[in-house]
Amino acid sequence: MDNKSNTELKRLEDAARAAWLYYVAKNTQDEIAQKLAVSRQSAQRLVALAVSEGLIKVRLDHPITRCMELAEQLQRTFNLVDCEIVPSDPANPSAGFGLAQSGAKIIERYLKSAQPKTLAFGTGRALKACIDELPSMQCEQHKLVSLVGNMMNDGSASKFDIVVSMANRVNATHFPMPLPVLAQSASDKQLLQNLSPIINIYQQVANADATFVGIGHISDDTPLWVDGFITDAEHEQLKTQGGLGEIVSWVFDKNGKLLDNALTQRVVSAPLSTNPAKPVYGIAAGDNKVAAILAALKGQLINALVTNEHTAEQLLATMHN
Repeated sequence: MDNKSNTELKRLEDAARAAWLYYVAKNTQDEIAQKLAVSRQSAQRLVALAVSEGLIKVRLDHPITRCMELAEQLQRTFNLVDCEIVPSDPANPSAGFGLAQSGAKIIERYLKSAQPKTLAFGTGRALKACIDELPSMQCEQHKLVSLVGNMMNDGSASKFDIVVSMANRVNATHFPMPLPVLAQSASDKQLLQNLSPIINIYQQVANADATFVGIGHISDDTPLWVDGFITDAEHEQLKTQGGLGEIVSWVFDKNGKLLDNALTQRVVSAPLSTNPAKPVYGIAAGDNKVAAILAALKGQLINALVTNEHTAEQLLATMHN
């Protein structure tokens, strides 16, 4: 496969997925078509291509096989509505190579829908990388809404803002949240949340067809602290009180339970909630993220996951220990 073009390699990957679903997971061709978002005829052709290319032997001879097995195990263990696992680089298994492309593929699937969709987004490096992978599109029928404020403490724009940069790329109606990530006080937060535009944004988030968030960790290099959203003292407080991870600035402990303290009471982000019919995708990978991802899964703060092979193995191993 080394001499094949990127298009041909992508076609083979799709064929490998279809073949795994057909021969290993025992899906029907109609089920394969639904899961891969293709027609039934395309599903048939992909399975046939896997056979003609010699991918089908005693086992599926493609690196994606292990990833799909891990995805199935994670879905079963945590009752996920969707799970995408990308191969890890053997030389750097903790790196997030491939996450952006996989996340972008899922987002693009929603954007290609002729039916109007509302998509909600958090912020952060992982999501920003996904958006950078999206092609230019015309998606006037869709709405993009932000879960989190797009301002730094001094009023400057956040460099990890997702909704505005994505809207410029795909030409969709968008609803950025023109607020700081943290209010100055709990009373200020109440005033901000009572503004009509903010009430509308929260309602859009609550009705979103799919949500995409990054998963931050609370440790010596906590992103909230490194990026200047919280002070040194607040950072130490979060660690002392058992903070393990955060999603759109909501900090949670090892069981996925949200912390309740003076800092978290100032978080202006939309509330976290999951609905079995509406996926909340967490996009993250790496050894430093394993504990936070596991906690988010345990607490059902997310019900869909995009990660890599190495991280998936660590999640399952930690869960079963």
